[in-house]
Amino acid sequence: MTAASASPSVQPPEDRVLSLYQLLDPEVLANPYPLYHKLRSQDPVHWDPFLHAWIVTRYSDVIHVLHHFSANRTPTPEQLSALNLSALNPIAAVMVRQMLFLDPPDHTRLRALASAAFTPRRVEQLRSHIHDVMDTLLDAVVSNGGMDVIADLAGPAPAIVTAELLGVPAGDHALLKEWSQDFAEMLGNFQHNPDRFPRVLRSVENLCSYFRSAMQEQYLNKREGLVQAMMTAEIEGVRLTEEEVIANLIVTLVGGQETTTNLIGNGVLTLLRHPAELDRMRADSSLIPSAVEELLRYESPSQHTARLAPADVELGGKRIQKRQAVIAVMGAGNRDPERFPEPDLLDIARKNNQHLAFGWAAHFCFGAALARLEGQIAFDTILRRLPQLRLNTQGPLVWRHNLGLRGLTSLPVAFGASDPKRNLGVAT
Repeated sequence: MTAASASPSVQPPEDRVLSLYQLLDPEVLANPYPLYHKLRSQDPVHWDPFLHAWIVTRYSDVIHVLHHFSANRTPTPEQLSALNLSALNPIAAVMVRQMLFLDPPDHTRLRALASAAFTPRRVEQLRSHIHDVMDTLLDAVVSNGGMDVIADLAGPAPAIVTAELLGVPAGDHALLKEWSQDFAEMLGNFQHNPDRFPRVLRSVENLCSYFRSAMQEQYLNKREGLVQAMMTAEIEGVRLTEEEVIANLIVTLVGGQETTTNLIGNGVLTLLRHPAELDRMRADSSLIPSAVEELLRYESPSQHTARLAPADVELGGKRIQKRQAVIAVMGAGNRDPERFPEPDLLDIARKNNQHLAFGWAAHFCFGAALARLEGQIAFDTILRRLPQLRLNTQGPLVWRHNLGLRGLTSLPVAFGASDPKRNLGVAT
């Protein structure tokens, strides 16, 4: 669907190690950082013929692309029809209206409305409630001596919080999470999976119908949240259309869930693989905020995103033509030794940790403050209540096939007797 969604028609030879196509190999997907290192050190601005896109992997170059290149990269329904892909038009009709794929001034006006629901004051007001959500979810599993971190905590917690921020029933969170995951398959993926499209299409239609009904209900019965805010907001006397409201409620829903789910899941796995840092964090809860930043850098929930060159430009000694696709690999920039000393070392007290996990510039994730808070509370709650935490799986872990949004399908863990204490807070 996007410039990063090319469907390579040829299988690259095994020695084509510099292609991001290699991420389709489960072993590479499980640990993409050696591939990123090769790209960054051998050809940091690399033309990938299999993806028909430039691959950018240095920290400074990723920032340049995110700051200066165009996000307006989604094909319109008319363009898809011309390619005999009109079956995808309902998806395209949503995506072309989403702020994620827009440049100023359209992006600016839509982002201003959505950001209003995620102000620091509003996020801070949620602190106690997020504690309650996390504790309640753990209450349901602590007596079992084990759980699936993704299914039991990392998935439902942000889904519940996001639903409440939007102003829709929290009881719908499981359904919204299912649809959200399907829609996320369109973001940052470039594998060819035609069998997946019918399911994605159904979920997009379900999301549109769901939010259209929510708007109709809230015309009659006002309810605090982003649905009501976007329905009633005016910019210079102009309101958003129903289609614009729905499209941007969907992208806010997806962004509010996927990043935080992956932050918690990836973070727990990383800590379990680094027991000394886990013990350090357990011994000093004041390290939790900096630990969250380091976990975001080390295993970024969002690995890459695509842009289009706004004009013929030179980057890293390469000539990029206007409207050529450029994939900015934040996961590689976050391991750039020119920016981060010993980048492959996990240091939960790392200083000057200005990572790329939330993007950069105008498209910096407006929900970052909420994701950080949810991550901090999740790790505080897990470490406080689940002693002797350890992996509980015999086989290899399975990473989601979504190559742009890095996360696990499941993360089984075991633990000792639960600490019954709840809502003790987290140092921030």
